[in-house]
Amino acid sequence: MSSSPLNGNPVIVVADDELDILSLVSYRLRKAGYEVLAARDGEEALQLICDCSPDIVLLDVKMPKLTGIDVLKRVRTNEAVRDVPVILLSAGVEEEPIARGFEAGADEYVRKPFRPEELIERVRDVLARP
Repeated sequence: MSSSPLNGNPVIVVADDELDILSLVSYRLRKAGYEVLAARDGEEALQLICDCSPDIVLLDVKMPKLTGIDVLKRVRTNEAVRDVPVILLSAGVEEEPIARGFEAGADEYVRKPFRPEELIERVRDVLARP
């Protein structure tokens, strides 16, 4: 699935246009032993995903340039990275984006605000899936 992990740890691409959330998520994931590559928009996230073939991707649903769902759709049609697990993050409470995310191929969905421990557990669960 992934190219060789950096320093032997799983590699995670995290994309969120809210810098405080991006910083918090990146910090907590690094503290949990993951290598994190951060992106501030969908285009940057897609480039990182294609360049490094991470072990897992966390995408905010609403981002500039490309939404998280747009990035997810492109990942799922790219032979090199289509099997990379993707967790969508959203502050939205409406069900429609959740359904669109799963239809596009999301592996998991986490609503903001979330407890960092819950997010890390979801990451672990998705990574442990066969």
